Amino acid sequence: MSLERFLNQAVSSWMSKDGPDSDIVLSSRIRLARNLEAYKFPTVFSHEEAKRIISDMENLLRQVTMPKFGSMELLKIDEMQPLQKRVLVEKHLISPNLAEESPHGAVLLSENEEVSIMVNEEDHIRIQCLFPGLQLAEALEAANEMDDWLEQHLQYAFDESLGYLTSCPTNVGTGLRASVMMHLPGLILTQQMGRIIPAINQLGFVVRGIYGEGSEALGNIFQISNQITLGKAEEDICRDLMGVVSQIISQERSAREALRKTSNIQLEDRVFRSLGVLTNSRIIESKEAARCLSDVRLGIDMGYIENISRTILNELMILTQPGFLQQYAGGPLRPHERDIRRAALIRERFQMEFKKFGEE
Repeated sequence: MSLERFLNQAVSSWMSKDGPDSDIVLSSRIRLARNLEAYKFPTVFSHEEAKRIISDMENLLRQVTMPKFGSMELLKIDEMQPLQKRVLVEKHLISPNLAEESPHGAVLLSENEEVSIMVNEEDHIRIQCLFPGLQLAEALEAANEMDDWLEQHLQYAFDESLGYLTSCPTNVGTGLRASVMMHLPGLILTQQMGRIIPAINQLGFVVRGIYGEGSEALGNIFQISNQITLGKAEEDICRDLMGVVSQIISQERSAREALRKTSNIQLEDRVFRSLGVLTNSRIIESKEAARCLSDVRLGIDMGYIENISRTILNELMILTQPGFLQQYAGGPLRPHERDIRRAALIRERFQMEFKKFGEE
């Protein structure tokens, strides 16, 4: 296993599988923030301390292969090129903060890419587990299993009253961030998201774009996560988020059915126009590609399109990002060159899909 393997494999295993409610929920993520008692927090620690933490983590995980997660590969941020870091961000394997603001950071990745452990990001350790569809409980179980194993070998910074201590006060307590990535074109097309987002915020949850805080909701993809970590048990946080997400799923399905009843031919036309753009364009910008991919995915989920698998769209949402385009090109590309390559890649990938279904 190597950095090149993680960069060249476009879709992580969790993205290539269907899970519960996967017509709307792309993935469930659990992230646990932890710090080590023996070291200063990353906001004030020294370069030497940062290196010792990375060495400790590398030595610890080198000694064992956990049956559930397989072997873990450690990749150091300061040994990566900017383009390589960008690709790992686009695959949701590391955060933009680790890539851009943590020169003394690292990441430990499981072979199937369902588990990543970011080292020396905002906290010493951030355990992340990603599962397809709506599987928060399963992701929490996996994250807790990794956390329990690490806690047997490491002394965490912990307070009996406050819980796990973190660099940011909003993470103190459980240190848990639970999030669900959702595809919500129905609520966008029926103009309901404007009233739903404030309601979600009032319940103690936050709505962000595809790459988290500060990012856009490209392709009608939103992340919904908890804001409160102190004073609530991990299971309660996940249960409350599940309740909110279940309501949004119901509203999205209702919105899609309303569109089918009131604007069926217009929606079908939109879907196939977007498919035509994707399969014929010679130049396409990232925002247009994301919008068209969202339309086609909606068309597949609603039964308008039958000869394209949903996973191709998961793949293309990653492959058409700037980092991946340049990774495959072997070096930097100007924006116009990326738009040309993006269009060519999309055409070729759809041709492969049509050929596969034709042979079947």
